Amino acid sequence: MLDGSGLGMIFSYANTLGKLAPAAVGDALWIDLCKPDPDEQAAAAPYVPEIPTLADLEEIEISARLYREGEFSVLTVLVPGLSREDGVSPITGPVAFILGAGRLVTVRYHAPRPFETYPPRANKVGLGCDGAERVFLGLCEEIIGRIADLLEGAGKALDGITRQIFTTEGMGPEAAVLQKALTISGQQSDMVGNCRLSLLTIERALSFFLVGLEDHGKADGLRATIKGLTRDIQSLEVHGDYLSSRVAQATDATLGMINLAQNTTVRIVSVVAVLFMPPTLIASIYGMNFRMMPELDTAWGYPGALVLMVASALTTWFVFKWKKWL
Repeated sequence: MLDGSGLGMIFSYANTLGKLAPAAVGDALWIDLCKPDPDEQAAAAPYVPEIPTLADLEEIEISARLYREGEFSVLTVLVPGLSREDGVSPITGPVAFILGAGRLVTVRYHAPRPFETYPPRANKVGLGCDGAERVFLGLCEEIIGRIADLLEGAGKALDGITRQIFTTEGMGPEAAVLQKALTISGQQSDMVGNCRLSLLTIERALSFFLVGLEDHGKADGLRATIKGLTRDIQSLEVHGDYLSSRVAQATDATLGMINLAQNTTVRIVSVVAVLFMPPTLIASIYGMNFRMMPELDTAWGYPGALVLMVASALTTWFVFKWKKWL
């Protein structure tokens, strides 16, 4: 393994006693380029037809993501991971798998966790690490397992939202809780959508890979593993669809609670306004500047008007209670 300058790194592994161990680039079975700088690209250049840039990997045309160049197969898939800039922000970025000449070369510009967890346990995953094709399938299995973990985490987050939203304690969740629930729902929606897209690209890559193996007569012994991974992907896609419906349910429930809280506030304001309407009417009448107003010359005029205003407000309040509007 060689550390490059700057943010870029190059990792190289060889099959040593059935395990992946760091090795020189020239002896490597798997060369992993992580945001490579020019020196690292030059070190890996003799073993691949070309090293794609980030712009090349982000090309959406399927013909640019899955193709063959001589004896090499280039497969680009989307993999969830973390940004290389801050190491914290979750992103889903493209990863190129270049297979040929008995080597696997991967090119990536972000930090997917499977690329860290797979090397120490390569001999325990899938078919082991005896050959570039098996390493590729092992990496795919590790990525699929990571996506399964992310979907499980999304499900747990949605469980927490529903528990908060449908609480029976007090008058319901507070505004801050509802706002946080909406934020989490949006984040999990993005996560589930990215996982679904990643699974789709992996499924296409595995199909393309299987066709290439059959063309070269190398599919025996690997076909069953590929079909098993495809079944896992299809199961996770169904689970992703289920989680998408749960995200929609959680969002609708949160918005419904917000509407209920707003309706309660509007109702209270409306009731207060209606309670003050009769007293306001009475005060407006006695605020008119007419000369002949009998109550102006009586001693009970002012307290009588106050009593009348209070009585009108109480009458309105009792009517609302009787109608069960309060």
